[in-house]
Amino acid sequence: MVDKIAGWVATLAGDNLDEVVRDYDWICNLVLEEELHFRRNGSYRLKTFADAVAQVYSNDKLMEHYMNGLLMTQVWWSNHTEAMTFYIDRFLGQFDQSFDHLEIGPGHGLLLYLAASEPLCRRIEAWDVSAESIDKTRHAMARLGAVRDVALRVQDIFATPPESSRFDSIALSEVLEHLEHPRDALVQLRKLLAPGGRLYVNMPINSPAPDHLFLLPTPEDVVEFIAGCGYRVVDTHFAPQTNMTIERARKTKSTITTVVVATPAD
Repeated sequence: MVDKIAGWVATLAGDNLDEVVRDYDWICNLVLEEELHFRRNGSYRLKTFADAVAQVYSNDKLMEHYMNGLLMTQVWWSNHTEAMTFYIDRFLGQFDQSFDHLEIGPGHGLLLYLAASEPLCRRIEAWDVSAESIDKTRHAMARLGAVRDVALRVQDIFATPPESSRFDSIALSEVLEHLEHPRDALVQLRKLLAPGGRLYVNMPINSPAPDHLFLLPTPEDVVEFIAGCGYRVVDTHFAPQTNMTIERARKTKSTITTVVVATPAD
C-alpha cells in the first residue's frame, strides 16, 4: 500500500517533487515549534478560528508550503499511511451496494480520488469553505485521472440548506481539530447522512500544528465525543506516530491518529 500511496503523491507533486520534499522538511521544523509550545503549556497555541485565519490561512505562501509538506506525510508518517489504508479497506471496502459520497475539506484530494475510483460510488461531492482549496482539489483530481465527475462546491456545512441531498457516506479527515465548534459540525453532518449511512472521521490527538485548535487527550475521548454527538461507533483504529508503539505514545502524550467509523444513533 505504501508504494501505491507514494505513486499517487509523486503524481500530484509532478515536476515540483524536489520542492515538495523541501517543504516537508520545512513543515517538520514548523511543527517542532508548535510541539515545544504544547510540551511547555499542555495546550495548542491558537485558540480561535480567527487566529488561524490571521496567522495561517490568509498567508498564501505559507499555505502553499504547508500543503506540500502535508502531502509528503502521507508516505513518511506511518500513522497517516495507516489511516489511508483503513479508509480503503475498512470504510470504502465495506460498501456492498451503490452509495452517494460526500467529503468535507478534501485537501490534497487523495481520499476523494479513492472514493471516486470505487465502482459502487454513484454520486460524489466535496465541500470546502475556501474557493482556493476547491481549485487545488480540482487540479488534484485532474492529475490523478479521476474516473468520474466530482461535484466540487464552495460550501459551509453550517449553511447547508434543509433540502440538501443526503449521503450514504461522509468523510471528515483531519478537520475536527481545526474547528472551534466541532460538536456543531458533527451534529450537522448527522443530518446529511442517509438512514444507515456511515461517517468516517480521522482526528489526531496531541498533535500540535500551526492551525490546530481542538484538543482531546486520548483516542477514547475522540470515540466518546463522536458518540455524544448522536452516533453509534461501529469501527475504530488508533495509529501512533512514526516509530512509537501505542503504549509509548499514550505514556508520552504523543500524536495518535484516531480513526472512527460511525452511523447515526437514531
